Amino acid sequence: MQWQPKQGRDGRSRRSRRRRIRWSRLLPVLVGTALLVYGLGRLIAYGVDLAASRRSNREMETIYYNRRSDTPMPEEATLVPSVTAPGSPRISATPTPTQSPIPRLDALSYPNNPGLRVASQFQTLRKENRDIVAWLKLGGLLDQAVAQRDNVYYLDHDIKGGGNRNGALFLDAAIDLKTRPYTLIVYGHNMKSGAMFGSLRNYENLAFYRRDPFITFDQLYEPGRYVIFAVGSISVEEGGGHYVDFFGLKSANIQARQAALDTILEASVFSCPLDVRPEDQWLILVTCTEKDADRRVVAARRIREGETEAGLRELVNGARKK
Repeated sequence: MQWQPKQGRDGRSRRSRRRRIRWSRLLPVLVGTALLVYGLGRLIAYGVDLAASRRSNREMETIYYNRRSDTPMPEEATLVPSVTAPGSPRISATPTPTQSPIPRLDALSYPNNPGLRVASQFQTLRKENRDIVAWLKLGGLLDQAVAQRDNVYYLDHDIKGGGNRNGALFLDAAIDLKTRPYTLIVYGHNMKSGAMFGSLRNYENLAFYRRDPFITFDQLYEPGRYVIFAVGSISVEEGGGHYVDFFGLKSANIQARQAALDTILEASVFSCPLDVRPEDQWLILVTCTEKDADRRVVAARRIREGETEAGLRELVNGARKK
């Protein structure tokens, strides 16, 4: 039998060190590979969800506009019904704000639809999803349905109800459309792809805002046309900078609405000579930002009776960066 020397402690130590060195070199590679696979998986999942979301929106858009073919909407530069109470003063689109008395915020209703007849295009859409209550068109950025349920469900479901990280646009659950609301608040995710309300950041660019300051928001019981008056970031945390109480925003109380309006105007990245009052009907588009307590808002008011979009555009062209 051939004699072999014993390895001893030193031999075992050298083998152990070699194994540790190999693992120390291999571990970062394994971790990096795992992270890469995880990242690619998430990227693919987001891509699949984005494609599904766009497909659902296109299907709804086809239904909506096909059904609308026999119900033309008012075109630009036409008179639009006012949200203010009967007998309230009218103003013209002039650079100097009027000083008319503030009308009372009561007895708001749908003057052209007292029986609350649901518009034909929504009757068709709601066969696909009973949660659909409105349609939002924001320039060339957005043209899609708005749902309403519980402020949670559509954070991770698309407009057809399928699970989706992009979610859908949805109206604040506390808003009752059976009487004309003082404020319409619509939420959507701030997606990096630009989906949902990821495109709202464009309105912080003054040239972009001047180019397309109007929003169409048609809901179950009436069409609506709005003009944007402020864009900026507010806080939903009491004590934070530019804090806005969303309860006050929806309130019929003049003082609460004025306080919310003042904060939104102060937070806006530009100043605009548009006249905005607490008795106007407001449309507020809301999305998140990099800060948990902050929200980016695009705030618009309903176009008043007697105003034209041409006149309002002149005022918007007078907007200045702060």
